[in-house]
Amino acid sequence: MIDFTITGLDPALFAPLYDLDDTALAKRNALRMMVTEQPGFPCRVTLEDAAVGERVLLLNHAHLPDGPYAQRHAIFVREGAAAAGRFRNTIPDQLAIRTLSVRAYDAAGMMTGADLVDGRDLEATIEQFFNDPAVTFLHAHNAKRGCFAARIDRG
Repeated sequence: MIDFTITGLDPALFAPLYDLDDTALAKRNALRMMVTEQPGFPCRVTLEDAAVGERVLLLNHAHLPDGPYAQRHAIFVREGAAAAGRFRNTIPDQLAIRTLSVRAYDAAGMMTGADLVDGRDLEATIEQFFNDPAVTFLHAHNAKRGCFAARIDRG
């Protein structure tokens, strides 16, 4: 078995947005939404689906900002999320219940492989990619909507 860690985004990136009013959020191309169903609003900080009645922010985030594979997409963040989810050698429910696109990258940020996987089979896919010593990290994306879901690192 290869050790791995799945980590949510740093909440400090989004904390300045939490207290903004809707007009100020709109100027940053973000908006506040009320969660109306669960699952359906996956927080990229806590790596949990927000509960019905919670507020989330919908915004665009550059999860791979540099290089030829630079990527950004819409994500949800729970309003007030204060701690990044961290899952060592376990798959968070948020990922396990979705079909995922998993992309492997080397230390230079070059994509070395990709696969579609049922979230329940994510652990086997992680092991398969990390069996290649050139792979430094993985990105999981929700396959249907294409949005970034989580980063996966060795260890």
